Amino acid sequence: MADADTAAAEPPKRKNADLPVRLVSAVVMIGLAVGAVMAGDPWFDWFVLAVVLATYVEFLLLVVKATPNVAFRLASLLAGAVYIGLAGLMLSRFPLEIVVGVVGAVVFVDTFAYFFGRTLGGPKIAPAISPSKTWAGLLGGIVGATVWIAGWIQFVARQATGDMAEVFGGAGYVQILIMGAATAVAAQSGDFLESWLKRRAGVKDSSKLIPGHGGVFDRTDGIIPVVLLAGVVLGAAR
Repeated sequence: MADADTAAAEPPKRKNADLPVRLVSAVVMIGLAVGAVMAGDPWFDWFVLAVVLATYVEFLLLVVKATPNVAFRLASLLAGAVYIGLAGLMLSRFPLEIVVGVVGAVVFVDTFAYFFGRTLGGPKIAPAISPSKTWAGLLGGIVGATVWIAGWIQFVARQATGDMAEVFGGAGYVQILIMGAATAVAAQSGDFLESWLKRRAGVKDSSKLIPGHGGVFDRTDGIIPVVLLAGVVLGAAR
C-alpha cells in the first residue's frame, strides 16, 4: 500500500518533457555533420568512420543480447560488418551533392511518416516488430521522399555536370515517384531491422549515447539502406 500511495503521490510526467534535451542533441548532431561535410577530407572521412564504428558496436551489442546462438551471432556480426561498413565506404566516396540528397531524403521520409502516421493513424504494417509504424506513415514517407527528390533534382542534379546530371538530371515525374517510393521503403526497412533487433534484445534504444535520442544506430538505421540504394543506382548507371 505504501508503494501504491507513493506512486499516486508522484506527479505525472509531462508529455515531451525531454523535448529541450532532444532539441539540443539534434542541434549538436546537425552541427557536427554539417561541420564535417564543410570541412571536407580528411575530416568528413573521419566523421563517417566514427559513425560507422559507433553504429557497428551498437549493432554488435544488440545481436549479443538478441540471441544466445553462437553461429547466429557470428553470421549476424559478419553480415552487419558488410552492411554497415559498405554503406560507410559508399557515403565517404559520394560527392557532396549526393550526401546532401541522401541525408535530406531520409529526414523527409522520417518527418512526413511521423506526421502522416500521427494524423491519419490506421492499420499497422508490422505491429509485432514496430507498433508505431502504419501504412499511412509509409505513404507519408513516400510523399516526403518524392518532394525532397523532386526539389533536389531541380535545384541540384540538373545544375551539376558529369554522372550525377546524367543519372538524375533527366528524370521525369514517374521516375521521381519511383525513386521516392524506393527511398521510403528502404529507409523504413532499415528502421524495421533495428526495431526487430531491439525487440529480440529486449531494449528500447540501441544505447544511451545521445541524450534524448538513444544511440547512434537509432539515428542511422534508415540512412544505411538508402546509402546502399543510392550506391547501386550510381554504380549501375556508370
